[in-house]
Amino acid sequence: MSVIGRTFIAAAIAMLISTTLNAADKSLQLKTFLDFETVGGPQISPDGKQIIYTRGRIDKKKDRRASVLWIMNVDGSRNRQLTSGFNANWSPDGTRIAFVKPDAEGQPQIFVRWMDAEGATSQVTHGDLRSRSMKWSPDGKQIAFVARVPQKNAWTIKLPARPKGAKWTPDPLVIDKYHYRQDRVGSYINTNDHLYVVPAEGGTPRQLTSGDWNVGRRILGAIASAPSLDWSPDGTQIVFDGNAADDWEKDFFVSQLYSVNIATGELSALTEGKGTWANPKFSPDGKSIAYSGIPAWNRTSPTPDLLVMDADGKNGRVLATALNDGPNQLTWDKRGRGVYFSMNSRGHVNLYHVSLKEKMRDVTKGMHVLRFSNISDNGTAVGTLSSFTDPADVVRFNVKTGSKFIVLTDVNADVLQGVDLGTVEEIWYTSTEGTKVQGWLVKPPKFDASKKYPLYLSIHGGPHAMYNAGFSFSRLEHAANGYVVLYTNPRGSTGYGDAFANAIQDAYPGERDYSDLMAGVDFAIEKGYIDTDRLYVEGCSGGGILTTWIVGQTQRFAAAVARCPVVNWISMASTTDVAGWATNFFSPPFWEDPTKWLEHSPIMHVAKVTTPVLLMTGDRDLRTPLAQAEEYYGALKALGIPTKLIPMRGEYHGTGSIPSNFMRTQLYVRKWFEEYAPKAGD
Repeated sequence: MSVIGRTFIAAAIAMLISTTLNAADKSLQLKTFLDFETVGGPQISPDGKQIIYTRGRIDKKKDRRASVLWIMNVDGSRNRQLTSGFNANWSPDGTRIAFVKPDAEGQPQIFVRWMDAEGATSQVTHGDLRSRSMKWSPDGKQIAFVARVPQKNAWTIKLPARPKGAKWTPDPLVIDKYHYRQDRVGSYINTNDHLYVVPAEGGTPRQLTSGDWNVGRRILGAIASAPSLDWSPDGTQIVFDGNAADDWEKDFFVSQLYSVNIATGELSALTEGKGTWANPKFSPDGKSIAYSGIPAWNRTSPTPDLLVMDADGKNGRVLATALNDGPNQLTWDKRGRGVYFSMNSRGHVNLYHVSLKEKMRDVTKGMHVLRFSNISDNGTAVGTLSSFTDPADVVRFNVKTGSKFIVLTDVNADVLQGVDLGTVEEIWYTSTEGTKVQGWLVKPPKFDASKKYPLYLSIHGGPHAMYNAGFSFSRLEHAANGYVVLYTNPRGSTGYGDAFANAIQDAYPGERDYSDLMAGVDFAIEKGYIDTDRLYVEGCSGGGILTTWIVGQTQRFAAAVARCPVVNWISMASTTDVAGWATNFFSPPFWEDPTKWLEHSPIMHVAKVTTPVLLMTGDRDLRTPLAQAEEYYGALKALGIPTKLIPMRGEYHGTGSIPSNFMRTQLYVRKWFEEYAPKAGD
């Protein structure tokens, strides 16, 4: 071999070694986010042979998220793009799919595509009706959906005649509703959600419900809920949740189950009282309905039970109670002998089954997040699965064998190839009153326990929510920049039973959740690798509330970032889109006794703040309005505390739904921390 040849081979080998080493050294980059993809909503065909799922990406030019439908064989082969759109559902006979995509005017519409070789596609709905909670009829001839219906304002005036050609200001919206705004919908709305059916071949939608009330639990707690509905097996009835009472606006937490006759539109109530009932699902023989709910609200975060009743609403009984969290995605087994359901529990999400004899079993197990979708006729189930360092991908499994997951996609293999994501350690520690609290520590790539790292305490929203074992680009990217990220589930979190979730009732934010968070910080410090001069805290929504509370209780943090906070419970109560929830947050209401409302408002403790605080809120936020951050910003400025206020353009609740804003959030947070990091010699 020539010298040139040997030199070339040596150079190639060196380059290969260098590339391998560089790949091994590679950490997660923020720019990777722009190429990161998501999968969701997998649906297996009734015969169990094909799976359709939504694949999302970022449109870098338009600064938005885009989605397309992909299809593959059940073994993962022939994985290919099918059409643009999302929320695909197979027809009962598997010959068609219904899905949603924008029409030429940008309005989301229902489309139906034949799954034969021709692949003919028809637009089923038109106009301004934006469909939600789409559901095929059992015979495949109709599609039910829920849409918002504008309500006319009857309180009007008559102006003098305007001159010919005059352009006068349009009439204002006269507001007389308690709920007149909704995050991600708009500030001044006058609509109701109602049920429609439309021929699957296209045609004019027929409205089945009407009036000044809503199909679906329009708001439950602080979370907007999509209506849940189901057809009876004979196709004559649709069951759904909602509240048709005249005083529904004041009975904020009340939700009943109803049945509507498809032919006549006759409405029948299946439940009664002041409970919250949801997720009705007919049994295969149509004789029973499984559902979830609670009989009355006497706690801020009651844990729903799983129940069953006769199809006419009689003989309701509990199948599963005292759960760690509420049951979701209810699905009857093929023989109608029990119900599958998904549940958050102690940091993981798995699938469970309860029989009509009230015997419950784990279908899947593991510290992961399984988003279960549906089951084919042969017992093959599909969903998405993610873990600390594995983004969500489509999986299949058999409901009899449980957690033997077959991973069918790997959509981020290209961008994560060779990337060192660091490690995540699960921790349990003891807080006040002997409370056991679960959390996790995200460690940077090439972590060295002999070194000192800054600690980033990340606090979840809610407060009734649960951090879990799923993949988080945000936390991993912060860790890749040298932070140890601590995230925990303090008291008030869901997934640990009713008592744990309601331990903060009438006392949020307060001593218990604050103590749980500080005990987590202390636990991390005891590990020996945390720089106690570089402690930082950040959170959004409920996490933003706790962030502003923390800096009013302690000076141990070098800097804080409060995103989407509430700092004044009284001013927030009637300006949020969840007014009925907020005005009941403390008992009694503030107009009777403001003591608790003031005691637990961070603005009332602002005089004790010495920590630099960055405030960020969406400029369209209707859940925790921008004025809340402005109140705190003004007070900090008056007190001379370092602060900045960033209204994030185009954002409703949260600061990162727009791709570029997600990256801005990551960078603004670290820039603030770094700006107030102790300097050498301090």
